Parts: sequence; structure tokens; C-alpha cells
Amino acid sequence: MKIDDIARLAEVSKSAVSLAINGKPGVSQETRDRVLRIAKEYGYNPRPVSKQQDKKKPKIFRFVACTHTGIVTEHYQSQSFFMELINNIDQSTSSKGYSLIISSVNVASLEQEIIELEKQQSTSGILLLGTNMTEQQIKVVARIQPNLVVLDTFFETLNVNSVVMNNVLGAYQAVEHLLQSGHKRIGYAASTARMYNFDMRQKGFEKHLHEHGLTVDPNHIFNLSPTDVGTQVDVKQSLQNLKGDLPSAIFCECDYMAISMIKTLNELNIRVPEDISVVGFDNILESRIINPELTTIHVKKDRIASLAVEKLIREIDHDEREKMKVFIDTELVVRRSSTSLKTHEDRPSNPLA
Repeated sequence: MKIDDIARLAEVSKSAVSLAINGKPGVSQETRDRVLRIAKEYGYNPRPVSKQQDKKKPKIFRFVACTHTGIVTEHYQSQSFFMELINNIDQSTSSKGYSLIISSVNVASLEQEIIELEKQQSTSGILLLGTNMTEQQIKVVARIQPNLVVLDTFFETLNVNSVVMNNVLGAYQAVEHLLQSGHKRIGYAASTARMYNFDMRQKGFEKHLHEHGLTVDPNHIFNLSPTDVGTQVDVKQSLQNLKGDLPSAIFCECDYMAISMIKTLNELNIRVPEDISVVGFDNILESRIINPELTTIHVKKDRIASLAVEKLIREIDHDEREKMKVFIDTELVVRRSSTSLKTHEDRPSNPLA
């Protein structure tokens, strides 16, 4: 009797049989009971693993991204934010003597793909890009690999490690900058795809406005794609419909959206920042290439990476079981896309009036 035979009789994969027999997470209790019953019935005796072999752990981490979750597409590594984050994780793991495997899995077959990946190459821990993932999906990964740190999202009630930027603070800093520059009619560019980070940025934005007795004019809320960089037709039409009733500044939930907003405004001959100031979030490479250079919120991707790697190593080397949820504060970076609001007399005539 071999594992192949048990898998055939139980109608499950060989990896599921291995997990069940070795008492590892990653299979349901029903599957585990069925596999163990068949193994006992047919007298299957697994080869014993020596204590020395059992203690030996590969010095390998796996970075896992779930694609097709709205923000994270198959080409996510070409997006500056994720590219910079992965590079920082790679540097942090290398400096600690670990190797890094980068894996993309389809969210529709999340469990099966991760089980298969771990079967092909066992790892000491997983750094999971949680962007747009649900609580249940993260639980699936945690069952397969308990040494887990989730990046870029946060669930208070989920008993896993999380490291995420302080989104509320970042938006708060952006609004503070605009208010100090004299802006009160501040527009909001919201992503068409929602996730934890964007919701928290909206919370920080609205909180600071509320503290100053201000609200956003519903006509000054624009919906943009968070990943497609270029002129946004719907936004262009919304701006044209406003005619002379434009905001003096717009906060965008991410830099790609801010760059798209600048391109759209330019097509309408609305100058940035002379007519409208624009502020983004993330401080990606492109924020320094766009003209004018983008005022944005800097996310410390290097710090997020190093803290996540350090936590995994403490769990592996020192059996640290306490779960942590860490927020990394952000910083405002002022560039040329924002400026002080001019007095009514000094401001140029509105190009859409």
C-alpha cells in the first residue's frame, strides 16, 4: 500500500493524503478521517521520520500573491508598488540568510495551488500579499502554513500576523497639507475597486475634513481605475459637467490614480497645480517622473518588508507564537503638483467656466 493507492481510494490528491497522515493542517477533518480510516484498513505504515529530520527546516520563505482579486492582476509585478515591496522583501530575506520564492496563485484555486507549491518545495514561512483578500481566504493559507505574515491588509479579528501602512494617518497628512495651503474645496478620487487600504484612506480623509467642519461636495467625488494609467473618460466628462464649479485640490487614493487625474486635467487645459492641486498616495517611482512631479504620501515599503521577515524568523527560530498587527506610519512628500491656494483676485479664470 502506497500513498498513491490511498489517494485513489479516498479520491483526494497525494498531497492531501500526506497532510492527513502527518497531522498537518491544510485538509478538512472529514478528509483526514477518511484517509486515516483507509490507511488503517489496508495496514499502511508510513516511514518514520527521525527527530533530526523533523527539526530540520528549509531556510526558504515564499512570497504569495493571489491574482484576480481586483487590484492584483497577473501582471502585478510590473506595478511599481508591488515591485518595490518584493525587492525590499528579497533584500531582507537575503540579509538574514534565507532564500525567497515568489509564487502567484489564482484566488479561485487558492488552497489546492498552495498545497501543491508547498509539496514541490517546502518552506519555513509565507509572506502573503493580502491586498483585496477576504478573511476566509487568509484563513485557508494560515491552515496550510501557520508561519505566516500578511502584508497590505488587516483584519482585527483574524489571529494572524499583519504588517500594513497606516492608511488613516497618510490620508490625514494629505488633507493637513492641503488645508495648510489654504484649500477648503477638496475633491476626492476614489478607486473603482475597493479594498481595506482605500477604505482606510477614505476614513482618514473624511475624519480630518470633519474636524475642520468641512465635507466633500458629492460632485467633487471622482471614480477612477486604480491600475490603468491614462486619461479617464468618465472623469473627464464629470469635470466638464462641473463647468466653473471645480475643486481647488483633489486627493487621490493612490499614485496611479493621481497620475491619471493629472493627464485628464491636462486634456481639459486645467493646469496642475495652478488651477487644481493634486495629491497621491504610495510614492511610487512614477510619482517622480510625471510632470509636474507628484506630491504624495510615502509608504515605507522597506520597513514593512524588514518587520515582516523579522517576525517570521522569530516564529521559526524562537518559537514565538504571539501574533502581531503592526502599522507603519507614513510621511508626506511635497513636490510640484500641489501649491498654496491663491486669492480669488490672483487666480486665473476657470478654463471650463
